Amino acid sequence: MKAIGYQHSLAISDAAALLDIEVPQPVASGHDVLVKIAAISVNPVDTKIRQRVTPPAGEYKILGWDAAGEVVAVGEKVQHFVPGDKVYYAGALQRSGSNAEYQLVDERIVGKMPANLSYAEAAALPLTALTAWEMLFDRLDIATPSLKHPKPVLLVVGAAGGVGSVLLQLARQLTTVTIVATASRAETQAWVREMGAHYVIDHSKPLLAQLLALGIDAVSHVASLTHTDAHYAELVKALAPQGKLALIDDPVGGLDIMPLKQKSISLHWEFMFTRSLFATADMQVQHQILTDLAKLIEQGQVKSTLQQQFGTINAANLRKAHALLESGKAMGKIVLAGF
Repeated sequence: MKAIGYQHSLAISDAAALLDIEVPQPVASGHDVLVKIAAISVNPVDTKIRQRVTPPAGEYKILGWDAAGEVVAVGEKVQHFVPGDKVYYAGALQRSGSNAEYQLVDERIVGKMPANLSYAEAAALPLTALTAWEMLFDRLDIATPSLKHPKPVLLVVGAAGGVGSVLLQLARQLTTVTIVATASRAETQAWVREMGAHYVIDHSKPLLAQLLALGIDAVSHVASLTHTDAHYAELVKALAPQGKLALIDDPVGGLDIMPLKQKSISLHWEFMFTRSLFATADMQVQHQILTDLAKLIEQGQVKSTLQQQFGTINAANLRKAHALLESGKAMGKIVLAGF
């Protein structure tokens, strides 16, 4: 089968950074479904692993953790899917990725595609939606007001990217929280408003002064999606006592947690791959999240965050997608479809 892989960690400008290759088609067994890939999307995790992880000598690493396609075979333990089902999923870090014609994926982290979306529209969603859902409801526990925070305010730092674009929609549709999003360009500011932000501030400028100008002297929750290290001191000051800070990025040099002590601020990492990486007892939850998300999309409450299509699935187009992500100027999601 066709696939795109690499043997050496190279700059994306190098033609060998991603290569068109041929590999054997896998066979489904156990809880696995075999999916014929119709569309994929590209995420920052793809670029990070390409830059940091070199496969064993003579082997290729196949990236890709967002896909939509059709089930063509199932393992003997599969309960939720049959051949012919249209599905979407993010997959697992420790397995071969979705930059291939066919992929094996555990049914417990797969959902049936929303009936009203194309493969390309569906492929834009799984990784970012799972991350956003888990961040809001598993890590920040933001669903309902509490005595600690009777009028909760959520600050979303770097809200125009893939995760932020879904997180804003979910927070607006499923909670009563006031949402303040950060974005630095006119087009990204317009985008986050469209996705559901009540207020928008510019993360290239001091955050506290902008919050105060809105009449917000403290926020109860922070979802920091990028450059947490650059904003950390201000985020700690902006958070209310007993507030919650969640992040998904990799702060340069780590974080000093001592400033969180006086306010009893809790720190939460969100890593969407944790459940599949450790085969947690609640791994099946990701199947349910994707199922619930599909219903929200079919009801018109949430929409795909597809922003750009880069053509068919091949090495040249994937190199272009990686380059855009590495530039830090991507908005929404980049999708490739067909071989």
